[in-house]
Amino acid sequence: MSCIRFNTPAQRRQLAASAPQMAPSDDPVAQFLSPAVTASKIARIRQLAVDAHPKIRESAASSYHAPDDVYEALSRDPDPGVRACIAKNERVSCDILRRLADDPDERVRGFVALNYFVPADAMQRLADDASELVRGLVDWKARLALETAGAEPLAAAR
Repeated sequence: MSCIRFNTPAQRRQLAASAPQMAPSDDPVAQFLSPAVTASKIARIRQLAVDAHPKIRESAASSYHAPDDVYEALSRDPDPGVRACIAKNERVSCDILRRLADDPDERVRGFVALNYFVPADAMQRLADDASELVRGLVDWKARLALETAGAEPLAAAR
């Protein structure tokens, strides 16, 4: 038995007519539509967020579609891996990122420093962090921002 499917011209026209209309893009990834966020998807994220296994909770923490109360609960999770996933999630509120900037775990604070949406006041606290790693990430991000903006990094200007 062959796995090749032969469609009639009428079937091909019907398939083409029912295909979703997308704006043209040169980016191949942009050609694919994400499934709609439904109430059942949100319910599944809520279930993942309370799972006994931290790796499953990390999945919920990484979701861009979790409700704010789920992000809030996961930002207080006892597992630092879950909090790290919250810290790098760009959809998390500034208030959560501010609080995580004082997290006891160095990796969590490092991911807060790398989050593009971290508030300036939290970033300043991280620039003075006790951890050399966190301070280094803050410095790296600042140099990267200068280079991206076309400015010369401070170290190169000396």
